[in-house]
Amino acid sequence: MVKWRFGWTRGWWGCLLADGCNITLTNSAFSRLGFLQFHAYVCCRGTSWGSLWFMDTLHELGHEYRPRIIDGLLARALDTAGAVVIEGARACGKTMTALHASASYVFIDDPESQALLGVAPRALLAGDAPRLLDEWQVAPELWNLVRRAVDSARQPGRFILTGSAVPPDDVTRHTGAGRFVRLRERTMSWWEKLPAPRGGVSLTALFDGWVPAADLNAAPDLESIIDSILTPGFPALTSLSPTQAATRLRSYIDDVARTDLPRIASLRHEPVVIKQLLTALARSVASEVTFKTLTADVRAVAPRIDEQTISTYVDHLQRLFIVEAQPPWSPTLRSRARVRRSPKYHLVDPALAAAALGAGPERLAKDLKTLGFLFESAVIHDLAVHASALDGDVSHYRDSNNKEIDAIITLPDGRWGAVEVKLGGGQMAAGAASLDAVIAQVDTAAMGEPAFRLVVTGTGPVLVTESGVVTAPLDVLEP
Repeated sequence: MVKWRFGWTRGWWGCLLADGCNITLTNSAFSRLGFLQFHAYVCCRGTSWGSLWFMDTLHELGHEYRPRIIDGLLARALDTAGAVVIEGARACGKTMTALHASASYVFIDDPESQALLGVAPRALLAGDAPRLLDEWQVAPELWNLVRRAVDSARQPGRFILTGSAVPPDDVTRHTGAGRFVRLRERTMSWWEKLPAPRGGVSLTALFDGWVPAADLNAAPDLESIIDSILTPGFPALTSLSPTQAATRLRSYIDDVARTDLPRIASLRHEPVVIKQLLTALARSVASEVTFKTLTADVRAVAPRIDEQTISTYVDHLQRLFIVEAQPPWSPTLRSRARVRRSPKYHLVDPALAAAALGAGPERLAKDLKTLGFLFESAVIHDLAVHASALDGDVSHYRDSNNKEIDAIITLPDGRWGAVEVKLGGGQMAAGAASLDAVIAQVDTAAMGEPAFRLVVTGTGPVLVTESGVVTAPLDVLEP
């Protein structure tokens, strides 16, 4: 069996490389069912050509699909597991991503589907594979039905399940180990959402030892950085003006507080408390904020709320994928410093954090401190999206001497890279020196040398320092 490994192009798929095999994808005619068929001609000895189906989302839903980094992960997962679960915040693009890779689909929250659930739930699983079960968490009992269908067929790529919330585990829902692969879909990175991303500095290439050529003309201006931060990564909102986007995002926050969170948990407080908590989290993005600090902020509208309740609400927001924790990295150190264990919290999209703060272009141009926090959150977000293509994780490092690294990217094979974030290009040297100083106290005999050291800036050029630290603006990063 050919193991497909997809790359990405801006637009439709082009010539790709998979395990040493050149794969050329060509667009054929539409079928009567409204699917778009791509024939993959595998040009390597011992293999033959196969066919891949991609649903025509323009025909089915009236929206043309915008390729995403997760597409390659999804194709690989479908070739591995009987069912793939795509999780992520509401409106991040899960349905379109899954629909694009599906041969049939059903929306579980439709009235017709709800009626079938009561009388013939297995009928919802009937259809060509891969079959999409959208918003499956509305009917958690489908989990066991899918598991049994996967067990009986013993073929990969049977189902795709999408959901905007994690259902609570219970004894009636059997484990999906060995049958399901879970994928996290985040909002779009700058490379995915901007109309003309420049690219040029690849995370994959950095892990492989590539060093970029200097480009002194790569530095963007502050206005474009602000515009990119305020451009939401939610696919339906990327073309809106900052004012229009902020209006939609404030409505999104209101929906989370009034509808989404009460749907998954019994709350003791009014929606205004959840909105205040989201504002407090937005004010503290990319920092090791404590529940004590968040509680103090929320007491402005709920004087008697306690830390345990705030902790519970943050957990609920994580279940909705509105909040994401950036865990601490715990390396072996040469020094006596103690590694801090607190996570950093980020909202699902930097533009959502800006909307929660009421921060538009004019305010951010004057408030560089807030802009710096939002920019760091944007960098962490994009690193997480790009690292997912390598099955990588993004954490952070801070020790008892207050030495820190903004992002550590670790891969399953043990390789790791260190990233410092600086908004201004003039801070490149300080960022590079900070990376060198912190990495010097890591026990590289135990952890290995970092595959790369990178300073991501807002307004800096692409350069390589004498010590080998790469500096690059965020808008040139690509998978």
